Amino acid sequence: QVQLVESGGGSVQAGGSLRLYCAASGFTYTAYCMAWFRQAPGKERDEVSSSDSDGTRTYAESVRCRFTISRDNAINMMYLQMNSLKPEETATYYCVADLVCEELAVSEDWGQGTQVTVSS
Repeated sequence: QVQLVESGGGSVQAGGSLRLYCAASGFTYTAYCMAWFRQAPGKERDEVSSSDSDGTRTYAESVRCRFTISRDNAINMMYLQMNSLKPEETATYYCVADLVCEELAVSEDWGQGTQVTVSS
């Protein structure tokens, strides 16, 4: 049974930093594409960043150069370092897993989310 547990969210002022954590269990972590999505109130879920099993990383254009995704395959953890945060990035951030990166948006395996609030 896939389990994804996010943590590390919180409140920060614009320009600040946060680090998100995703603890994964119940599946062959090293074989999966992992990603961070976010959803702001009244908006659709958007992919923020992904990390494939081969090490390939992708970023949404809006977060490139400010966010860094990483994973520790030895302990089944994924991280998202977020710097220079903006108020419009206030959202619930989700950890997502799928065997295929292109299928992340329709994956059944999502965490419960962690709230990030950026004040101006």
